[in-house]
Amino acid sequence: MPPKTIGLIAHPGKPGVADLVKAIVHEFGRFSISVFTETQTAKIAGQQADGTIAEIAAKSELLVVLGGDGTILNVAGHLGKNIKPIFGINVGSLGFLTCSNSAAYREAVECIGNGQISFSKRTLLEAAIAGSTLKLIGLNDAVLSRGKISRLVRLRARVNGEPLTEFNADGLIVATPTGSTAYSLSAGGPIVGPQAGVFVITPICPHVLTNRSIIVSEDSVIEIGVTEPDFPVYLSVDGRGPEQLEKGATVIVRKADQALPLAVMPDLSFFSVVRQKLRWSGSNL
Repeated sequence: MPPKTIGLIAHPGKPGVADLVKAIVHEFGRFSISVFTETQTAKIAGQQADGTIAEIAAKSELLVVLGGDGTILNVAGHLGKNIKPIFGINVGSLGFLTCSNSAAYREAVECIGNGQISFSKRTLLEAAIAGSTLKLIGLNDAVLSRGKISRLVRLRARVNGEPLTEFNADGLIVATPTGSTAYSLSAGGPIVGPQAGVFVITPICPHVLTNRSIIVSEDSVIEIGVTEPDFPVYLSVDGRGPEQLEKGATVIVRKADQALPLAVMPDLSFFSVVRQKLRWSGSNL
C-alpha cells in the first residue's frame, strides 16, 4: 500500500540536488502524496521547510533520502526511537544502502506511488559505555580506534561474558550485516547477507596475524574493555563524532530493540548490488 506522507531529505552538498528535489516533489504531486521537506533541503531547493529530520520523520510514513550511504547513516542517527522506513536515491553511483540512482528518480517515485516497493529489515546495534547513560544507535558499526596517534591500542573483548582475546591493533570494529560492506570490509572482514542475524567483530591492522574477523550471533552481548594505559581510545558509531574513552572503560555492544526498514526496489537484490559495486563478473576461464 503506498504511503500518504513522505519526508524528503537531501545532502545539500551534492551537485544538482536542488533540481532533483524540485523534480521529485513535482512527481509525488501526481500521486496526491504529501511531501514534508527537511529544513536544509528546503533551503537549497527553494521549497517550504517543514522541520528537522526528527520532526518530519514524526509525521511521515516513509523517508526519501537523496545522497549516498553516508546520508542515510546520518538520517538514521537522527531518528532516535522514532524509526521510519527509508528509501535511498543515490546522487552519484549506486550505493549499498540506496536502491535507486538519481537518473531513475521517476521510476523510483512511480514504485513508491504504486506501492511496489518492499522493505528489508536491517538490524541496528546499540553501543553503551558501562556506568554511563550514553547509548548510541547505529546501522553500520561501532568502532573503537586510536584516533590520530600512530600507535597500537589494546582492547580486551568478551562475548556473552566469555573472554575472546585481547586485540593489539589500530582498533576494533563491531559491524551489523549492513555494515559488513563498509569499514569492516576494508579491514578484511567478510561480506554478510543483510538477513544473516549476526555481528562481525573485525580487528583493524592487528599486530598478531592470527587475530581475524569472527562472526557471532546478533543476540550476543559484546564487551570491549579499554586496557591501553598510555594513549586515548575513541568510540564512534556510524562515523559520527567520536567519544573519548577513559582507561578501564567498557563498551557494551548489543542488538538494538528496533530494526530499520530499508526500501528495496522490485528488481534490485542485495547480491546484484554487491556484484555491481565490487565488479564481480565471474571467471573468464
